[in-house]
Amino acid sequence: MSTASVGAAALTLAGTAHAATSVAPERRRPVLMKAGHQHDHSETTLRALAAFGVTNICSGNLGRDVEKAWSLEALGRLRKHVESFGITLDCVPLPMSSAPIARAEMPEILLAKNPARDRAIEDICTMIRRAGQAGIPMVKYNLTFIGVVRTARTTGRGGASLSTFDFAIAKQEPPLTEAGRITEQVYWDRIEYFLKRVVPVAEEAKVKIALHPQDPGMPKGQGWRGVETVLGSVDGLKRFVETSASPYHGLNFCQGTVSEMLQKPGEEIYDVIRYFGSRGKIFNVHFRNIRGGFLKFQEVMPDDGDVDMPRALRAYREIGFDGMIMADHVPQIVGDVGGHKAFAFCIGYIQALLQQLRSEV
Repeated sequence: MSTASVGAAALTLAGTAHAATSVAPERRRPVLMKAGHQHDHSETTLRALAAFGVTNICSGNLGRDVEKAWSLEALGRLRKHVESFGITLDCVPLPMSSAPIARAEMPEILLAKNPARDRAIEDICTMIRRAGQAGIPMVKYNLTFIGVVRTARTTGRGGASLSTFDFAIAKQEPPLTEAGRITEQVYWDRIEYFLKRVVPVAEEAKVKIALHPQDPGMPKGQGWRGVETVLGSVDGLKRFVETSASPYHGLNFCQGTVSEMLQKPGEEIYDVIRYFGSRGKIFNVHFRNIRGGFLKFQEVMPDDGDVDMPRALRAYREIGFDGMIMADHVPQIVGDVGGHKAFAFCIGYIQALLQQLRSEV
């Protein structure tokens, strides 16, 4: 990560934030959220994050080995390692990533293959319990058959390569996933089977479980490769959070993914934030911008898309969100191996907006 990139981002965003519409004094609330990071907890990354003022992270993937990676000793070492840089370990990912079902770490959960499904869910419950025992307050996960679907990359600002989706030209090959035809009812049955067993454990362990939405959403009644993507719409996410009133059941709220569900994200996303946030269902935020909307979009730098990001951050403040605001899915820049410079820019952007919000209180 480049400190020069962060500085440039901070200078740019400070000006942008000052130019944003002011907030009426009666609506100003304390800024409880903080800049966070995800995917990596290496020493190199943690040193850079500490220099950037990031004090909270989600770790990288730990795998599915319950007795090794998820032992109390291993989780304790991980937490101690992160804290040695002055950073708090807010979250760890369960081995239920955004990979398609053919490459999923625990495919038996969604494929409903018993007794393997019940054994896998029990492993997940053990991981949640141990996270709680180790003092880690949150885990995140996905429930996807199709993974993250994209078409060919396109070119953006400065020649950067952008992750892109255009349903009109997308090829659904092969026509079905390894799961076969998954109707809405089948999908919901499997989601609810999982939640019925896991949410009570999360409550007992006092560990929040945060679901990432389906990226991207697909047409209702058509889906993708035979799968009705029930977690790829705002209505689907509303039904999901309503399956349990538990304060430990909620969303790893990817603002970019949710924007992809909307016809006009630049107009609609703020009320969606308020809907889930006012119900206490936003646990983490992936602070990502897009250009476009439902079924056709590009992933861009946060200052280069259709969503007014300062306005979005004010919406999180409005609902009292106190979790991490994290960069996500950065454009690819020539020579930027691993996206470190792009992530540094995004972190600087987030820090500058947060600083501006604090000055408004």
